[in-house]
Amino acid sequence: MIKYLKLSFLVVFFSGTLLAQQSSVYTHDLSEFNRAIELYKDKQYQAAQILFDKVKTKTHNQEVEADCAYYIANCAIRLNQMGADVLVEAFVEDYPTSTKTNQAYIEVAHYYFDEGNYPKSLEWFDKADSNSMSQADKEKYNFQKGYAYFTAKNNKEATKYFNMVVNSKTFGSQAKYYLGYMSYETDDYKSANEYFEQVSDQDKYKEKMGYFQADMNFKLGNFQKAIDLGEAQMPKSRADEKSELSKIIGESYFNLKKYDKALPYLLDYKGKKGKWNNTDFYQLGYAYYQQKDYENAIAQFNKIIEGNDAVAQNAYYHLAESYLKTDKKQQALNAFKTASEMEFDAKIQEDAYLNYAKLSYEIGNPYQSVPEIMNAYLAKYPNSSYKQEINTLLISSYITSKNYKEALSLLEKNKSPENKLAYQKVTFYRGLELYTDGDFKGAYSLFKKSIAENKDAKFSARAIFWKGETEYNLDQFEEAKLSFLQFLNATEAATTPEYKNANYNLAYAYFKLKEYDNAIKYFGDFTTSQKEDRIRLTDAYLRLADCNFISAKYWPAMDAYNKVIDMKSVDSDYAAFQKGISYGFVNKPDKKIEDLEKFAKAYATSQYADDALYELGNTYVNQNQDSNAIITYDKLINNYKSSSYVAKAILKQGLIYYNGNKEEQALVKFKKVVAEYPNSPESLEAVSTARLIYVDNGKVDEYADWVKTLSFVEVSNADLDNDTYESAEKQYLQNNAKQAISGFTSYVSKFPNGLHALKANFYLAQLYFADNLENNAIKHYEFVISKPRNEFTEQALARLCQVHLKAKNYDSAIPVLQRLETEAEFPQNTTYAQSNLMKSYYEKEDFANAVVYADKVLKNDKIEDRIKSDAQIIVARSAIKTNDEAKAKEAYDKLNKIAKGELKAEALYYDAYFKNKEGKFDASNKVVEKIAVDYSGYKYFGSKALIIMAKNYFSLEDSFQATEILQSVIDNFTEFEDVTAEAQKELDFIKAEEAKRNSSITN
Repeated sequence: MIKYLKLSFLVVFFSGTLLAQQSSVYTHDLSEFNRAIELYKDKQYQAAQILFDKVKTKTHNQEVEADCAYYIANCAIRLNQMGADVLVEAFVEDYPTSTKTNQAYIEVAHYYFDEGNYPKSLEWFDKADSNSMSQADKEKYNFQKGYAYFTAKNNKEATKYFNMVVNSKTFGSQAKYYLGYMSYETDDYKSANEYFEQVSDQDKYKEKMGYFQADMNFKLGNFQKAIDLGEAQMPKSRADEKSELSKIIGESYFNLKKYDKALPYLLDYKGKKGKWNNTDFYQLGYAYYQQKDYENAIAQFNKIIEGNDAVAQNAYYHLAESYLKTDKKQQALNAFKTASEMEFDAKIQEDAYLNYAKLSYEIGNPYQSVPEIMNAYLAKYPNSSYKQEINTLLISSYITSKNYKEALSLLEKNKSPENKLAYQKVTFYRGLELYTDGDFKGAYSLFKKSIAENKDAKFSARAIFWKGETEYNLDQFEEAKLSFLQFLNATEAATTPEYKNANYNLAYAYFKLKEYDNAIKYFGDFTTSQKEDRIRLTDAYLRLADCNFISAKYWPAMDAYNKVIDMKSVDSDYAAFQKGISYGFVNKPDKKIEDLEKFAKAYATSQYADDALYELGNTYVNQNQDSNAIITYDKLINNYKSSSYVAKAILKQGLIYYNGNKEEQALVKFKKVVAEYPNSPESLEAVSTARLIYVDNGKVDEYADWVKTLSFVEVSNADLDNDTYESAEKQYLQNNAKQAISGFTSYVSKFPNGLHALKANFYLAQLYFADNLENNAIKHYEFVISKPRNEFTEQALARLCQVHLKAKNYDSAIPVLQRLETEAEFPQNTTYAQSNLMKSYYEKEDFANAVVYADKVLKNDKIEDRIKSDAQIIVARSAIKTNDEAKAKEAYDKLNKIAKGELKAEALYYDAYFKNKEGKFDASNKVVEKIAVDYSGYKYFGSKALIIMAKNYFSLEDSFQATEILQSVIDNFTEFEDVTAEAQKELDFIKAEEAKRNSSITN
């Protein structure tokens, strides 16, 4: 203002009038300018800017104009107006001589700095010239510019400017603090400490530096000092700082091995962004471990997933030990396995491997065969002090592992003398597995190998017994007999579990060889010694009775049949029928009639009901009770229309009428047989007897006209027909298969509907079947079954079923099987038909019909467990396919009680599966462990069961077990793509879930 007053005094000398006018305007402008300055100082930037703009527009004074431009731009900056920086630049450009140019840059820079817009402030600081500044302004400039670089994390430039004010009274302490902080951030703890020490007496920095100094001392290994500083700082800290301080103090106590003091601080740590890492979990877990709190140790260690460093190896080893301390051996196995696969600490690795091998021997291993693990350990540590112990376990493991397939493979490669006993036992047990699976040839070979070793007399005896069993199943009955006799003479036979059934099996071999007297002896011995096994006991009495019956020892036969009836077994109907028949052979026709009449009433639904009626009718005929015979045959004809006895019964009725001189009634019956059962033996006999009636009555022409309508009777070619057939049959009876095939082929070609067409086609089909030319046999079997029910129908149906089933031609097999089911008289054929119908429908994915037939099979009390298992598995699998899990569970539960081999493994898998679904995770795991121990040879269901186990562990909050098991499945079961794909999907899910709390997991 003084400058402007001086200027006005100079102007006075020029012109009084002009002076008066100009002085008036200038004074007014100056007044408004001063008022704008006051508004600016009061931070009323909008009003000040308007007034400055007004003064700038009116004034003719360049210096005032420049000042106004400066303040207008300054206000724009403070009002955050668009183009404010342009106004500042314009001011500098328009008024280059203004003394406020540098001040303008500094003011703007300071303004942005005060606003916290440090990048913007740096732009303006860089434009300013600090050389012309006062010392105080220069210190402020250097500090603020240094701080702006600090916030931009440009430590180099920040250090440069902070160092310029490090001795400043105003900014020195702050500069030292930030220099110390930057040193701390770059792990230059020495420099950081020096700077912090210089400002440690100032309260405003003490609070901030406490955390840094605690952390630095921790990182420098000064754990006690870190604890002291951290505990002192704790009350002054924010929540996030308290979490970090808890970590520093807890880890310091941990490093000082004061685990009890470490625990509460480690627990108070909240993690980085709410997440812990593997080291955090390890330290807390180890602290619990040292306190012998193994459950809590496990809960922390098992959160360490994907660990691949020394910390993780240590953690997994101590996790395994914690599992052992809490008797969780299966879990310990996985943890030892993982630790043994890491090479960070060789001692831990070897010890973990040793424990892994021993535990595998003790509880089994679901991933590898135990002998393989033992051998791998010895190969890796040939000089181990535990070598002798592991060698001993190795030999034993071939048996205890129960994975006989792999054990056998390993033993075949290493036939050392010390392994010979193990080899004998493994070949025996593997033979039993193959026998159970129906591979009798494979089993036979292994039983012979077991016998050949002869290291253990008991196992030699057992192998001889089962060799006999396989020979029996291969229809080598003579060899089976010799094996069973050899077994009974073996020194250790009586100590084996097989001994109680030896007489029974030997008796059956004699039975098959038709050596009935010997069969009687051994069946009798079995019934005397064995009273507990009711199924075998009943069957033994039946066969004992049958052998006596065949040997014409009818009274002993009837005694044995009575035993079966008294036991009320499922075969009581057969025994009752046979007993009734037997009375006929001891010249007790009245008693025979009485028993058969009782049978017809008591067992009307029995498969022997039609046999009984036919035999009863025949007995009436023999006793000249023709009317009773006719009535009985009528019952058979009317009630059992599909019976093979119907044609015979009608023929018998015709013969009764013929013999009773009731020729017209006889002809009716004979013609009925011919019409309904053409080309059958009964029809041929009916034609032959009818001819006699026509001839006796002089009606030869009538007979000739009738015969011409019968396609199967070629009267003119009868001799040639017979000769051609007899020639082929002769070759057949002499077992000259090729000549027989040629002869029968010639016959059916020449006489397609000849007298013997039925037999010729059947025998030709049988020959082709025996020569494995099943396709050639088909049309001949079809010819036989296309004819009315005859003596070959059932056999032809059964064989044709076999042909179609072998070719997996289910569409062709099903209608034939349905006929066999309906028409079969032998119960085993009915069972065969029903069991294969259920399988055929299942293969065609007709699950509803598959279950219908499975239920039929299961209702048959006479079938063996193997067929029941097949039926239950069809029901169970069909239910799974149709998502009927309730029915599937019920079926698998039933299967579990009777199944063996692979079906047992499947049943156990689903037991584990359903227990998992019900939330019974521990119980589910127990089932999986059973599969691993007892059924490890069935890898498919073993591997699928491991996925269930992993799910169980994840639900039990043991993520380590879950992920390790899944990874092991992926690594060890690559042959099952569906299993590894499922394992990978589950593993990805678990890792994604765990990554939410563990920063060490990469997802």
